[in-house]
Amino acid sequence: MKVTSLKLLAGALAFFALASFPMAAQEPAAPMTAKEKANLKLALDFWREVIVARHVDLAPKYQAEDYIQHNPNIPTGRDAFVKAFGRNPPQPIPDVIPEAPVVSFAKGDYVVLVWQHAGIDPTKPGQTYNFNSFDIFRIQNGKVQEHWDSARKTTPDAVAHPATPPPSVADLKFSDQEKKNIDIFKIEFKDMLQYGHLELADTTMAESYIQHNPNVPGTREGFKAFFGGNPNRKVEDIKPDWKNPPTLVLASGPYVILMRDTKADDPGNPGQQYVYDHFDMVRIADGKIQEHWDEAVKNPPAPARGGGR
Repeated sequence: MKVTSLKLLAGALAFFALASFPMAAQEPAAPMTAKEKANLKLALDFWREVIVARHVDLAPKYQAEDYIQHNPNIPTGRDAFVKAFGRNPPQPIPDVIPEAPVVSFAKGDYVVLVWQHAGIDPTKPGQTYNFNSFDIFRIQNGKVQEHWDSARKTTPDAVAHPATPPPSVADLKFSDQEKKNIDIFKIEFKDMLQYGHLELADTTMAESYIQHNPNVPGTREGFKAFFGGNPNRKVEDIKPDWKNPPTLVLASGPYVILMRDTKADDPGNPGQQYVYDHFDMVRIADGKIQEHWDEAVKNPPAPARGGGR
């Protein structure tokens, strides 16, 4: 099995090339407008020429000078991006992205890219498993203006990003079906996972539900058992508001994606926390959630218990 890696985001984020792993058939996103098609092409060309091939000399072609970066390992701004990626020499620009995203679409000013990778399985030495990562770009005036991804902090130095308001989706036009899909999405991620009503899985999730989180069983019943076994789970009256609201929700055809600010312990500053972006994406068909992706990596095995009673 051949596994190679590209060190991206200043060596902080590793993307693993895949062997041929079976995948569920992907449905196309909603038809895109001419502007959305142009935005998607811009993001993919930027990725291919600047991210993959390291041609930072082309960064001004794609990025706004006041580019906003939310990756916790890279300072904000185009100059900082160029400095980080310019540490490695440029490579020949490929005709296509070596490992294309498994899902990609543009909605309004936003471009969503979902990647599949292979990592070393911590529970099965010598074997690999699949996991996903996410990138969202906001395009403004024909340039990449803002970027979010699912990277966790790996560098000890603090990266202070400017505070930015939640992204605006007021100008996005969702179809009636996309609005229904968002409502179904909310049942899982608000009513079930935030208010504890896992019984709603029977009417919200398909019996053949596919789970891409490598730590959660890949069936509807497995999902219910996994989250139902959480000792901290509480069942509360469902309210209209999110207990932990997302910063962005987008829908395109059968896909609905959520992004949320999440805090974690800072590896370089004991006792402090930093913010990274968490993602959940589902595919909905026939009024039910068929498939789920997030950025989780496989947990190592639990420590062995001592022999005493």
